Amino acid sequence: MIARPQNHYSAYHAHVYFDAHTIAQAEKLCHAAGQTLAIPVGRVHRKLVGPHPHWSCQLSFSAAKFATVIPWLEQHRDGLNILVHGITGNNLADHTDHATWLGEPQPLVLSFFQASSVA
Repeated sequence: MIARPQNHYSAYHAHVYFDAHTIAQAEKLCHAAGQTLAIPVGRVHRKLVGPHPHWSCQLSFSAAKFATVIPWLEQHRDGLNILVHGITGNNLADHTDHATWLGEPQPLVLSFFQASSVA
């Protein structure tokens, strides 16, 4: 069963995943989320970044906005997969133990965390 987002943390990231065929859709979704929900929107990455296996855009929001952001993203994602995770200061745990999904879970590049801890 897919882990659904629950409000257990003080802050969150939602990573909207897309590819060359869905970039316009993702840009529209992220821009609308920023405007409608008044949340920070990161760069639309047309390359792989961090542990993310697809191009992505990060949305940031607090626990106070959780009950508004999650249903809005679910309603407007139109088939895009979105990783939602709490922010605890432990990046590996945030992207594994605290990871939930809107859409289909995607395998993350967890070796990124091993490589970044060596640097």
